[in-house]
Amino acid sequence: MNLEYYSNAALVAAVVIYLLAMTAHAAEWAAARRSPVEEPTSDRELAGVGAAVSASAAGAGSVGSAGAAGAGSSAGRVADGIAAGGAGGLPNAATLDADLDRRVREMRVELWGRIGVALTLIGFLLSLTGTVLRGVAAGRPPWGNMYEFTITAMTLVVGVYLVMLWRAGARWLGLPVTLLAAVGNGLAVTVFYVAVAPLVPALHSVWFIIHIVAAAVAGAAFNVGALLTVVFLVRQRAEKRGKVGGYLARIPNARKLDLLAYRFHAFAFPLWTFTVAAGAIWAEYAWGRYWGWDPKETWALVTWVIYACYLHARSTAGWRGTRAAVIALIGVASFWFNFVGINLLVSGLHSYAGI
Repeated sequence: MNLEYYSNAALVAAVVIYLLAMTAHAAEWAAARRSPVEEPTSDRELAGVGAAVSASAAGAGSVGSAGAAGAGSSAGRVADGIAAGGAGGLPNAATLDADLDRRVREMRVELWGRIGVALTLIGFLLSLTGTVLRGVAAGRPPWGNMYEFTITAMTLVVGVYLVMLWRAGARWLGLPVTLLAAVGNGLAVTVFYVAVAPLVPALHSVWFIIHIVAAAVAGAAFNVGALLTVVFLVRQRAEKRGKVGGYLARIPNARKLDLLAYRFHAFAFPLWTFTVAAGAIWAEYAWGRYWGWDPKETWALVTWVIYACYLHARSTAGWRGTRAAVIALIGVASFWFNFVGINLLVSGLHSYAGI
């Protein structure tokens, strides 16, 4: 057994752990399904004002009654106390049951959420270990084919999520992230896997590292932005129907999700621009021309145009919400077709999949 074997074992274990983490987060969402529907802010404010007015009126009435009746009888005071307790002083059995049910539900949600986060962290460490061991076994950066690029990109995606979890408490993103990580790494170890091999001559350049690192970071940001976009669409639909209940009531509102997704795309786009430019410089070094309309070059440009349209539409046309989200999802679909579809379906100078 060598380092390549241990790398493969770590990555296969990571897939299993990510599946378990996804299951835990799915149970977390399911445990919160009976949470009450979130009321609009204006309704809550009106309810608070109404309660304050009612309390004031009740207080004024009590003072008036006391002034009119005087000291009153002892029996009357006892009756008033019993009535007050039934109205809101001492909780009845139904109230206690409802409160207990709410507490149990919150404990279940918290338990499944913590299990999902713990499993995600273990999966990330296994994925990182497998990726590093792959590079050590190959004696080079582990980015020479589809398999290696996929495991690197998935490690970055989960790493970004864990940072968001630590800095902003974004546990609500755990379900889509672990789903993507499980599918991505699962495809890598079952479909994209190739044995360790030397780099093809065209990849022997410093631009190999520069180009691939930029592409991996940009791809991770595009994918996190796409996941945020999907969550945004689900939350927005619930808000429009006026039924933001269950776990959806625990995540940021649609406006904040839309803004967060935009920030990830705005961060990734300059990196993708640099990726395309660095690839052109690399092409001149390897093949003696900057641009040759190779299928992968062409589709990388198509992906760049889609995301340029997304950012342009938001900044100039004022597109927000669903229309911009659709463009963003088309962009990530183009990104993945450029990476997977072109490598598997089309022959070209960039056919390094090795499958």
